[in-house]
Amino acid sequence: MTRQLHFNLFLHDTGHHEASWRLPESDPNANLSLAAHQHLTRVAEDAKFDSVFLADSPVLWSDPGRRPAGKLEPTLLLAALAATTTRIGLIATASTSYNEPYNLARRFASLDHLSGGRAGWNIVTTAGEAAARNFGLTDQPLHKTRYERADEFLQVSTKLWDSWTDDAIVADKESGIHAVRDRVRDIGHHGTHFQVQGALNVPRSPQGWPLLVQAGSSDNGREFAARWAEAIFVANPTLAESQEFYADIKRRAVAAGRDPDHVVVLPGIVPVIGDSPAEALELEADLERLISPEYAVGTLATVLGVDVGRLRLDEPLPADLPAEDEIEGHKSRRTLIVEWARRDNLTVRQLIGKLGGGRGHRTFTGTPVQVADTIQHYFENGAADGFNIMPAVLPSGIEAFAAKVVPILQERGLFRTEYTGRTLREHYGLPRPANTLELING
Repeated sequence: MTRQLHFNLFLHDTGHHEASWRLPESDPNANLSLAAHQHLTRVAEDAKFDSVFLADSPVLWSDPGRRPAGKLEPTLLLAALAATTTRIGLIATASTSYNEPYNLARRFASLDHLSGGRAGWNIVTTAGEAAARNFGLTDQPLHKTRYERADEFLQVSTKLWDSWTDDAIVADKESGIHAVRDRVRDIGHHGTHFQVQGALNVPRSPQGWPLLVQAGSSDNGREFAARWAEAIFVANPTLAESQEFYADIKRRAVAAGRDPDHVVVLPGIVPVIGDSPAEALELEADLERLISPEYAVGTLATVLGVDVGRLRLDEPLPADLPAEDEIEGHKSRRTLIVEWARRDNLTVRQLIGKLGGGRGHRTFTGTPVQVADTIQHYFENGAADGFNIMPAVLPSGIEAFAAKVVPILQERGLFRTEYTGRTLREHYGLPRPANTLELING
């Protein structure tokens, strides 16, 4: 089969541009609306997207005075969306820093059962002191420690998903045996961070394991992705950076003994689409005019690890910013932003404008053909297996992409016209994992 693109829709309240909620078309309460999420998911499913994705964090993300800040718990929301869709994959973020493996493994196994094999887990190691304080800690764990915990968290989770064999349930009414008892096994995990006896109280789900997704691109993040991730969301604002990341992660996957084709790389792209270049640029300008600099500069200061008073709107970034190894937060995102600002000689105001749409992801303003050409160029030049589509404005952004960009890529033979499978793994062309405990126990 000819290699084809994969598309994930990243749902984010009224859109990824921070000022999107201020447009006349926007519903400022869409972040709390099941109906709004159902509509967006159906648009993506009708366009044959592989999946939709909900980000999450165990902390209030943004200043609620500036944009919609409330977020529904994503696995609950995806369970509701599973009832009104049939094919599209359903991916939720959950933190390994502020959850326990048993509860989280159960939650995702449940979602996989409820959706008929369409669940995915975006694995994150939550950074930031605010999140730590929500869980009784005075400071966030070290970056390296968070990834060590995450690795063991995945070891435990996969054992729990495999604690039932696929043929454990026989449901033999005549004999009175519902499940063969020795096909349900304790995992007996005794590690550095977790002591978990098991078995899971949910049978092995349709996909075996939910699709494992990861989004960190620091060195620790890349090593973790090479070991565990089956799909990767990544922020790279240029083609060259996307090509470097793509080649590096495929190389690391091979070094970890994995098939590089089983690691699907999906850079984020924020398309601003108009029927003409002038119309697209007008929409982009409208959005930039609505940015609140006083809020945006505070957010930027947090990412960079500096006091907000050091950032002057009409001057470049300070020369003496903390280095990546001096901060414990969003290391790779911090480096991406600093390198971008230095390379293009941007003032803080200009940088805020560029970050307003995608927070470091590639933004592209143009016609449907121009957007399709850009996607194809990345796909055919070693930069992507598909894209994490991040509309600047919702619902219009995904409606325009689905109606105007997807048909162009379908006509070029680059994207499916119909689903050929029913599970999320089948959409991404990934195998169902073998049961690890069966392999260990022979």
